[in-house]
Amino acid sequence: QVQLVESGGGLVQAGGSLRLSCAASGSIFGFNYMGWSRQAPGKQRELVATITRGGNLNYADSVKGRFAISRDSAKNTMYLQMNSLKPEDTAVYYCQIKFTWGDEYWGQGTQVTVSS
Repeated sequence: QVQLVESGGGLVQAGGSLRLSCAASGSIFGFNYMGWSRQAPGKQRELVATITRGGNLNYADSVKGRFAISRDSAKNTMYLQMNSLKPEDTAVYYCQIKFTWGDEYWGQGTQVTVSS
């Protein structure tokens, strides 16, 4: 069983930055990828960024060049550095982990609000 706990959300003005953290407890040996998704009110959940076990990075077009995903394997923690934030980035951000055998876990989410 893996538990994911996000932190770092908050209120920021447009153009500002935030760094989200996702701490994983339990063994993550054999994971396929970790990632961040977000869901704004009235919208579907959107996959924002992923990092594979091999270190490959992928981003949604909407955040390319502004967001950076990273992972500290020693701390079992994943990060999302968000720069040049826009009001449309306002959402609840969730971290996730998916294992090669199909199991998937999600965090409880952290609110990010960007004011104009």
